[in-house]
Amino acid sequence: MENERVVSGMRPTGKLHLGHYHGVLKNWIDMQHQYDCFFFIADWHALTTHYETPENIPDHVTQLMIDWLAAGISPNHATMFVQSDVPQHAELHLLLSMMTPLSWLERVPTYKDQKENLKERDLGTYGFLGYPLLQSADILIYKANQVPVGEDQVVHVEMTREVARRFNHFYGQEAGFEDTCEAAISKMGKKNAKMYRNLRRAYQEKGDTEAIEVAHALLESQQNITIGDRERLYGYLEGISKIILPEPDAKLTKASKLPGLDGRKMSKSYNNTIDMREEADSLTQKIKKMPTDPARMRLTDPGDPNKCPVWQFHQAYTDEKTHEWVKEGCTSAGIGCIQCKQPVIDSVQAELDPIRERAKQYENNHDYVKSIIHQGGEAARDIAAETMQDVIEAMRFSHT
Repeated sequence: MENERVVSGMRPTGKLHLGHYHGVLKNWIDMQHQYDCFFFIADWHALTTHYETPENIPDHVTQLMIDWLAAGISPNHATMFVQSDVPQHAELHLLLSMMTPLSWLERVPTYKDQKENLKERDLGTYGFLGYPLLQSADILIYKANQVPVGEDQVVHVEMTREVARRFNHFYGQEAGFEDTCEAAISKMGKKNAKMYRNLRRAYQEKGDTEAIEVAHALLESQQNITIGDRERLYGYLEGISKIILPEPDAKLTKASKLPGLDGRKMSKSYNNTIDMREEADSLTQKIKKMPTDPARMRLTDPGDPNKCPVWQFHQAYTDEKTHEWVKEGCTSAGIGCIQCKQPVIDSVQAELDPIRERAKQYENNHDYVKSIIHQGGEAARDIAAETMQDVIEAMRFSHT
């Protein structure tokens, strides 16, 4: 599992809040210890909806990186970088745009949804239409195995798979491909070679998808074949030629259980957020002002926790003993709403205290933050350059 590569990104459009922390960053913090992780700040993607104010993006990039570091993403465990520092993202996007059907972009559900929800912005641009393909390039340039997404983003990963499949179909042809594959199979040893051929036959003749999984595991365990031969044999399994751009899988992340202060989704557009670096006094006041069950007009009125946004915060932040205290006290009017909110305030403060402390260190040392961005960009460019070399060779587009 530690050899699998994960790629994910985030647009720099302002301060991160607890919805981001619980919905995305906590998953990243776990993944960085299990996978080869590439986390990038998608500044080009920010231009798709904020192209008229690009001057704000550089500062947002710095602040976003500070939020990541303060949350616990470590440059020792993950490669963190800025998208525009790796020009190969744009180069691959351009080449993929030449072979991607327009209808694939127009059918992406989020394209119509965002145009409908962001009517105040002029989104009739190629950049906005083409941003799912740029996302595909972001993933494919690192030959990622997995992409952590929520359910609403699975369609983007599926389109990336289709783009990779189309590219491999057009450009994965090699002269003498079968002979090369058979030579590679023979290097695996008699027993493993026989197993590979049986698995290949089971898939191609009977459609046995489990055979594909077993064959992939077999190839990953082989020490006597090159990376290029392994990629050829992946393609040979499925009856296609060499796989230049592997098809990534969507890795569904655990959905955030933390709502906004008013019970709706936490979003800056709803003005219902708690920032990851929210000052202690501001945080306390925000939670104290949270709406509660409308039935509790007076202290003596009983309430229903299930109708109260504060109860949802309890479920994310406090223990079972506190939950029982809340349910008993609310339904019997034994406690007031301010009393109910205090354990939430204490728990959120305890969670944010170390984040705020770490953030202050980085806020006072932008040179260090920039050095992390620089080092991450160098590492990402090395991987991306290797992929682009494979892509150019496969397309036979090189003129040197």
